Amino acid sequence: MFLCLFLSTSWKLVFQIILSLFVAVILDNLELEEDMKKIKQMRAREQSVGTKEKLPYRLRVFTKFPDRPQMVKLPRMPSEFPIPKIRESFMRQFVSQEIDEPLILNEISCTTPVKQAPKRPMLIDTISTKMDYKSQPTPAEVQASLQALIRDAYKRRNMMNDAELNAKGAGGLLARDRARSVRRVDNSAARPKAALEAIRENGEAGFTAARKGNQKGKEQDVDIKLLQQKKLQAEIRRNQQEEDLRENHPNFDTPLFFVGRESRFRKFCQTIVYARYEILRRDPVTGKEIKSSYKVLGLVSYLDWVMIIVTVLSCASIMFETPSYRVMDHPILQIAEYAFVVCMSTELILKVLADGFLFTPKALIRDAGGILDLFIYTTSLVFIAWMPQKVPEQSSIQFLMVLRCLRPLRIFILVPHMRKVVIELCRGFKEIFLVSSLLVILMFMFSSFGVQLYGGKMARCTDPDIKDRNKCVGVFWRKIYVSKMKIPSAPGNDHPRMLVPRVWANPRNFNFDGIGMAMLALFETLSFKGWLEIRDTIIMQCGLAHSIYVHVFVFLGAMIGLTLFVGVVIANYSENKGTALLTVDQRRWCDLKKRLKIAQPLHLPSRPGGNPFRAFVYDITQNIYFKRLTAFLVIATSALLCLSWDSLKPYTVSLTTISVVFNWLFVCEVVMKMIAFSPHGYWQSRRNRYELLVTALGVVWIVAHFIWMNDYTNTFGFCVTMLRFSTISGKHATLKMLMLTVGVSMVKSFFIILWMFLLILVYAFAGVVLFGSVKWGDNVGRHANFQHAPRAIGVLFRIVTGEDWNRIMHDCMVTPPFCTRQLPPLDSFWDTDCGNWTGALIYFCSFYVMITYIVLNLLVAIIIENFSLFYSNEEDALLSYADLRNFQFTWNVVDVNQKGFIPVKRVKFLILLLKV
Repeated sequence: MFLCLFLSTSWKLVFQIILSLFVAVILDNLELEEDMKKIKQMRAREQSVGTKEKLPYRLRVFTKFPDRPQMVKLPRMPSEFPIPKIRESFMRQFVSQEIDEPLILNEISCTTPVKQAPKRPMLIDTISTKMDYKSQPTPAEVQASLQALIRDAYKRRNMMNDAELNAKGAGGLLARDRARSVRRVDNSAARPKAALEAIRENGEAGFTAARKGNQKGKEQDVDIKLLQQKKLQAEIRRNQQEEDLRENHPNFDTPLFFVGRESRFRKFCQTIVYARYEILRRDPVTGKEIKSSYKVLGLVSYLDWVMIIVTVLSCASIMFETPSYRVMDHPILQIAEYAFVVCMSTELILKVLADGFLFTPKALIRDAGGILDLFIYTTSLVFIAWMPQKVPEQSSIQFLMVLRCLRPLRIFILVPHMRKVVIELCRGFKEIFLVSSLLVILMFMFSSFGVQLYGGKMARCTDPDIKDRNKCVGVFWRKIYVSKMKIPSAPGNDHPRMLVPRVWANPRNFNFDGIGMAMLALFETLSFKGWLEIRDTIIMQCGLAHSIYVHVFVFLGAMIGLTLFVGVVIANYSENKGTALLTVDQRRWCDLKKRLKIAQPLHLPSRPGGNPFRAFVYDITQNIYFKRLTAFLVIATSALLCLSWDSLKPYTVSLTTISVVFNWLFVCEVVMKMIAFSPHGYWQSRRNRYELLVTALGVVWIVAHFIWMNDYTNTFGFCVTMLRFSTISGKHATLKMLMLTVGVSMVKSFFIILWMFLLILVYAFAGVVLFGSVKWGDNVGRHANFQHAPRAIGVLFRIVTGEDWNRIMHDCMVTPPFCTRQLPPLDSFWDTDCGNWTGALIYFCSFYVMITYIVLNLLVAIIIENFSLFYSNEEDALLSYADLRNFQFTWNVVDVNQKGFIPVKRVKFLILLLKV
């Protein structure tokens, strides 16, 4: 038995290692070269600049309509203003078009003095062209004067903008009121000579020259500052395009085309929509920024927090719905439904009045999230208005109830960090689609081959003695080996038997009679589920040589094609996130910043010099053998849990007594450390606080154990022992690094895990609607069914691990005559115990692909990234862990009070210690 267990475990481990090697090789092949990474970085930045400069199509609609600028009457001449504020779009259109000579002459004659006496001609300082006042100026002179006036206004305004940009730096955008006064910049004036030289050096021409070998051995770097400047200019140009539309189209940026652009009502709605908790606040006295400790509250606005709470409560009410306890028949569940619709209606109305519905810059429907919001609201509104009492099976009403189950995705829409994860994943959809197409083509080829070889050959008679289909008629006696039926045994037989009809039929879960069923069988084989049953049936029906068909597909499809799919998912997520495009030096720099961010002071007090006894105890606690002894005691204490602490067992008293002794030794360890570090110094470390808590609980258990000594105290005792075992991770550097890797990965993958849980919740709600009343089968039973949402969540978590997901799917595909389908008027889906063949196929296959092949691999990508951070080669790192450890020890010597900061006068002493 132990040999079989050892062999099976070893084979499983070797198989997982081989698959991991396949993934590693694929990821290594997908790794880009250094020059290609730089080129892709350059192109990605240029694409982002081009994308931000262009307006979306829904805003470009206004450019198709004629301009209708609102004119303002000026009581003074434009030359009398300090900076002539002339509407650029109007003047540009005025100058470019043909001039109406009579109208211009009439306007000029009205604004120029009559030539009564010879006067000295006025010179306008704001233009470089002299314009004499004449009685009848020619149209050419008018046009030249206007062009000069506009050109001079541009120069002054550009000088002010450049000064403001230099004062603020490259980061950040201009204020809204300043952006309104920014005008279009002349390309020749806005691009200085140095910028042009930098573009010639670091642009695409530089890479081309490097590829041609003109500058061998000289690395071409990307001018980041120039790209940042281009990005800032693109944002300014985009804002300028929006400002032009605001000037020339009065209905632009007006919600629903009747709410005023600057109306108080709209500003009031915007205040409600955008009000949020400020994470960074300024001290009113010093003016310094103060970071709040409640960063979670600042993730979204207050309105979004309210809607998240309302959505969670609504999803909680849906979890109570079952096929027998329906929302249509119980007003308590309807209250939550009405509350959700009312709250979401209020939210959407406020957002539409604040930012518009479609044709505004920040419209409600500006991306896929807004469309999904509107879709969820529409389905909820239609359902609550309809509220049908009868829902026929596989009808449009049942489909509406399935769409209603998308409600948990509202949380995904409202939280921006979750949207970011999905966007990073969807950017690589093209590559994932290509790999999926490759797998589908491979399955189609093998399924077509299987249909030709095994079509109609998988069926057999239920009577194992009958091999001919024509003889498979009548009934026969079948022995019953495991049965709850009380059938008397026949004379001379060891087992009971019963008469069953002979039926010529395919296996229940697969066949190769059609291309669809063949592809379904091969898709299940990709997940390593059910392929042994397919292979054994093929061997039984066609011979041993035909087993090579299944083995070749498992090797090509599962071990190569599937690992390729996993590698592409991981590589695309890393590339879209930006980590895959980092060069070696950039990755080193990023790893260094992450290491410095994670590194914390040791909180280890220095050796006491004035007290010899404390110094002696300090040396004992810092000795390597003392640390190994404490680690051994923790392992020995945890080994006592190998046997059950049952009060009726004779060995329980011995186990608890040994555990009591070990707990007293841990008390001695805590006392020695308090003597060595002082109570204040001992309390500075979080690990010491946790060990003190566990030791205090151990003392409480010792007292309770000797007073009562029953099963409750034994339960409390092994709980304390489990808490003690968790302290071993901090007693070894490698274990501590592993725990740090797990902790950082959990923090970074929190939103991915939350997204996965929301998807599971959506599928659980849909499973109750589709398969809540399906009859129990081989795998759908008392512990695995869809009768209510909590049980469905348990089944889906089981499917995430791949445990018999295909068998559960086939149990949910049951159709007549193996189930009972009611006739009208009892034709609702909760009155029948049949399944849904098409719904089960789409439901389970999509869930398995989305969760197991995509989401879980995203978690693998994050763990790989953090694992490479903590376990990278020390020679490749800019700053090794030994250097960080040395700095921590040196800081610990200088920071005597263990506060995490030192005075400025001690920095020189710190640097001198580091040099030593």
